[in-house]
Amino acid sequence: MNLLFQLGPFVLLLLAIALMPLVHGHFWERNWNKALVTLLLTTPAAVWLLVQGRPGWHAFLHALHEYVQFILLLGTLYLVSGIVVIHGDLASSPLGNTLWLALGAVLANVIGTTGASMLLIRPLLRANHHRKHNRHVPLFFIFVVANCGGLLSPVGDPPLLLGFLNGVDFFWTLRLWPHWLAVNGLVLLVFFLWDVQARRLDVRQGPILAIRARHPLRVEGLALGMLFVAAVTATLLLQAPAVAQRLGIKLPAWGSMGILALLAVLALWAVHRPGRQARVLVWEPMVEVVILFAGIFVTMTPALMLLAALPPATWTPAQLLWTAGGLSGVLDNAPTYLTFATLADPGGPAALAAAQPKLLEALSCGAVWMGALTYIGNGPNFLIRGIAEHMGYPMPSFFGYLVYSLAVLPPIFAVATWLFFR
Repeated sequence: MNLLFQLGPFVLLLLAIALMPLVHGHFWERNWNKALVTLLLTTPAAVWLLVQGRPGWHAFLHALHEYVQFILLLGTLYLVSGIVVIHGDLASSPLGNTLWLALGAVLANVIGTTGASMLLIRPLLRANHHRKHNRHVPLFFIFVVANCGGLLSPVGDPPLLLGFLNGVDFFWTLRLWPHWLAVNGLVLLVFFLWDVQARRLDVRQGPILAIRARHPLRVEGLALGMLFVAAVTATLLLQAPAVAQRLGIKLPAWGSMGILALLAVLALWAVHRPGRQARVLVWEPMVEVVILFAGIFVTMTPALMLLAALPPATWTPAQLLWTAGGLSGVLDNAPTYLTFATLADPGGPAALAAAQPKLLEALSCGAVWMGALTYIGNGPNFLIRGIAEHMGYPMPSFFGYLVYSLAVLPPIFAVATWLFFR
């Protein structure tokens, strides 16, 4: 019975996230229903923690503290992404589309995969809307910008943020730049060749509309947005042990949370300030993240306490990359990352970084890269799908998307495994 309360709520919540969109999609569309299911599954885990005495109380409060930090950072970056708006038309060509995705792979590490997706997806879809063979465009955007691109910083992807909140140094992920360059370079090469062929098919089937931009690109709010990004990054850096030691200043957690909350309020004002020409924030996806991750942080705490009491598992880097990565594709990649970090070392990501950094490299790559395997692997995936469908793109079903992702990504991940984790 004790084991049931420790693992049951966590497993059921992850299964609900994975399967409810497929089984009861209409019910699951409403955030209110997500909140109800999350509350029902979270309550047993919270009660179990509270009846464990001091260790349970401590673990429960620690989970709530990390959740608030997590949501504050994601919410602030989400609001900051709304400050910057791209107007005008992007020229549509295989090279131009590829460079746009490459830009997204870079920006994903600065404003997060969600922020970069929100900023760049609409201009790309507008530019390619006139084409007959354009279904691959938003799919590769999910592969690169919403997932594989965000490997180089804690703000890039939720698993890396959880690692930072659990003691991994802010700059640790920069060592993954060869992995980032290899995987994103190969995915972009496949996209370029695919787009060239799709363009040829467009031309063969009849006259194609003009692909040149009719209105030049113009970026609104760039300077202000970059100022906010710099402020958020500086706030995070002051929590990094190396920076705190060098400057002799250590920002306490409550101070960081207060600054992020203030930046979020100011960013919200900047998005809705008088004279603003465009307001592109969509609130439903962010509300969904707030609801689901509240349940994830609470329900995974008893499971992590159980895992911490087990002897460490023996993994090779390749085994950890594919096992944790494969589960990241069918579950949410953030708790999957934290769970497998604890399996590999009871001390969690920070201890794993110190004792076996190669394993944490493999875990980080697997969780970030393979979140692209399904629509449910990472938060922005469904968001991009919804925007593309709203703009008239014929997006594949859950399993249709899986066919595309399995055809493109695993061979590239296999090459990366051979290069870096043999």
